[in-house]
Amino acid sequence: MGPEPESGTMTTFDTALWLTAGAIFALLILSGFFSGSETALTASSRAKLRALADRGSRGAETALKITEDSERLIGSVLLGNNLVNILATSLATALFTRLFGDSGVALATLIMTLLVLIFAEVLPKTYAITNPESAASLVSKPIRIIVVLLSPIVGAVRMLVRGILALVGVRTDPDSAVLSYHEEIAGTLALGHSEGSVDKEDRDRLLGALDLGTRTVEEVMLHRSQLETVDLDAPPAEIIAQSVNSPHSRLPAWRDEPENIVGVIHIRDLMREVHKLVTEAGGDFNAVEKLDIATVMREPYFVPDTTPLDEQMQQFMKQHRHFGLVIDEYGALQGLITLEDILEEIVGEIVDEHDIPTDDPIIRLESGAIEIDGTMTIRDLNRAMDWQLPDEEANTVAGLVIHEAQLIPEAGQVFQFHGFRFTVVERVENRLTRLRVRWVKGAR
Repeated sequence: MGPEPESGTMTTFDTALWLTAGAIFALLILSGFFSGSETALTASSRAKLRALADRGSRGAETALKITEDSERLIGSVLLGNNLVNILATSLATALFTRLFGDSGVALATLIMTLLVLIFAEVLPKTYAITNPESAASLVSKPIRIIVVLLSPIVGAVRMLVRGILALVGVRTDPDSAVLSYHEEIAGTLALGHSEGSVDKEDRDRLLGALDLGTRTVEEVMLHRSQLETVDLDAPPAEIIAQSVNSPHSRLPAWRDEPENIVGVIHIRDLMREVHKLVTEAGGDFNAVEKLDIATVMREPYFVPDTTPLDEQMQQFMKQHRHFGLVIDEYGALQGLITLEDILEEIVGEIVDEHDIPTDDPIIRLESGAIEIDGTMTIRDLNRAMDWQLPDEEANTVAGLVIHEAQLIPEAGQVFQFHGFRFTVVERVENRLTRLRVRWVKGAR
């Protein structure tokens, strides 16, 4: 009679042993699933997922949707992961304690640490980081179900966490991204250039296109002091000569005072009218004295100086214009902007057969310094020298020196800031016309 209960007890014990071991194994698989899913969904590129979704991948489309609320996604995955890890560890502790007594606790801790580390953390995360987009597409559907099921608990946890952070003065905005797409792309390009996989010219073009929305017309316009304009009160023959000899195809026209722009003369329109008058007069060029410039002059197109470059480019293309006069908030003329000026922010300097040849604006000295015109823009200098001078407070290098010095320096004065030494070579009235710039080794 005695051996039968012992055999039944052993059978029950063996069954419980295998069931517990099977449960631990299943929980380890779930833990690996949660760990790999977290890595795949957070490390995958949304741009690549969008490309996969556009090619018909439903998993990628689902991954895009659930990663929109990253806080809820991470909360749900961490909740599930911690739940299965704790349950697996508890079952292992109970099992090893039953098998080995009190020493089973330490043994269970050691074995479960190794199992969780290898099979539930390192292995799935290594796979996920190696193939983030494909892994994210694969796990997105089951993770979406888990997120929906755990969302009430995760929501309560989020409120608790924000409350605790608020007590210590930390405010969180769950709807704000850590990095904007602009910053992410710019950072990727900078990293690619530093690693040699992206050429400087390609980086500059792509960054130039990205920056159009953050730069204004005022930053790239031709200043009014450099404008070539036409006096409408001048004799017609003089206006024709100036227009024909100008490297520009469009010239602003003024009356009474240079800043009173009343129209724009297009050289083609002017020459068409001149040809008509001369032909009707039998080839007598003196017939141009009868020319009324106002009949060939077009209405001026004015542009606010605060207009973003991307918006202005769209306006140029929409209105089929290539030329605009820049004014400030008081309506005063500030300068001139062309479609070519905006395009040059993307592709660099555009030179055609009518442009007047100019020397290199940057003179490189044997000392390692460079000498430039004070009106050179900081952006152009950064592009040419691959520097990182700030251009938030000034558009030109001279403007940067004046801003940092808090005065208009005299010729010969030297200043050092942003890791560079600036020497004023020449000053004309209140303008810094020539500057010498040198990078200071070791400066930050």
